[in-house]
Amino acid sequence: MEQIVHKNLKVNGINMHVAELGQGPDAVLFLHGFPELWYSWRHQMLHLSAKGYRTIAPDLRGYGDTDAPPSATSYTVLHIVGDVVALLDALGLEKVFMVGHDWGAIIARWFCMLRPDRIKALVNTSMVFQPRNPSTETDHVKARDAIE
Repeated sequence: MEQIVHKNLKVNGINMHVAELGQGPDAVLFLHGFPELWYSWRHQMLHLSAKGYRTIAPDLRGYGDTDAPPSATSYTVLHIVGDVVALLDALGLEKVFMVGHDWGAIIARWFCMLRPDRIKALVNTSMVFQPRNPSTETDHVKARDAIE
């Protein structure tokens, strides 16, 4: 566990705590659920980094050592997906493998819908699959354009 590197990065107007381990051409980004932290992924980080992956697990907005803006209006899906996009930019990552759990799985799913250009593959746990409604396609496009 001592090998895990912790840092704080300025992303999307907040300071985000990030835990990282490993090096390699492929990165795996873990998004925790409620009421968890990056720490939930420590075992997966150790295992995958030993297999040659760069592993990254942030504390999401409002959790752990990441800033918690006081206004409830600062916690929309667009804000949090924007945090993840800004995190990838700050880390110099074009695309990642993403793993989400619970609340993090919801964010990961929205990330894939809004920024499919930034994702290699998605694994979600503890979230029921709901097919996208084609009649709302324009809403997703508008939302995606808002965070680009």
